[in-house]
Amino acid sequence: PPPPAPAQKPILNAGDGVGEHPTQALLDLFTVATAWAETGAAPPDVLACLAGKQLTLLGDLKHGRTTHSLALLCSRLAAPPSLVLVSPPELRMPQAVCDKLRARGVAVEETDALRQVLPQTDVLYVTRVQRERFATEEAYRAVAGSYVVDKALMEAAPPRCVVLHPLPRVDEISTDFDADPRARYFEQMENGMYVRMALLALVLGADLAAL
Repeated sequence: PPPPAPAQKPILNAGDGVGEHPTQALLDLFTVATAWAETGAAPPDVLACLAGKQLTLLGDLKHGRTTHSLALLCSRLAAPPSLVLVSPPELRMPQAVCDKLRARGVAVEETDALRQVLPQTDVLYVTRVQRERFATEEAYRAVAGSYVVDKALMEAAPPRCVVLHPLPRVDEISTDFDADPRARYFEQMENGMYVRMALLALVLGADLAAL
């Protein structure tokens, strides 16, 4: 049969299983840019804020659709960051995603040693181990709790490091870190509303400059 005709209406992917979550990637990048604009750590330009930086993705990178989309979005930037992918061996980033990143010239490092890469990390993107993606409870428990970001661990991170999490969390970020100015995940969650409002306005033909 012939391929289906292109959709006649705008389509926004709000997250597809373990595939991608592109609107989350947009708000993640926006959160980094606004965080660093406040401190002067990087230019306020969203598309340039990660130039020369190291983005460390941590946790369940196999099933984490937010990490897939953020990594692929970064690969489309004129000056992408270097990517460090930290996870247990069982939860590594899908090979297809890594292949796309390297084909686009992005420097990619895979490791399970968070403490070794934390001192060079400019953005730490933490994800939960997704219990619902495992076939058995035993398989989940084998990797659950592999990494916990807390106040003590973050003493090794740079003072201007931005810590993100798509939320909800389980125990991968301790609540003792929530008051740290580098913790931007609650701001990130709020930015999700604004970025998605802007996307809806755009597909409905609004002039954002007039808003």
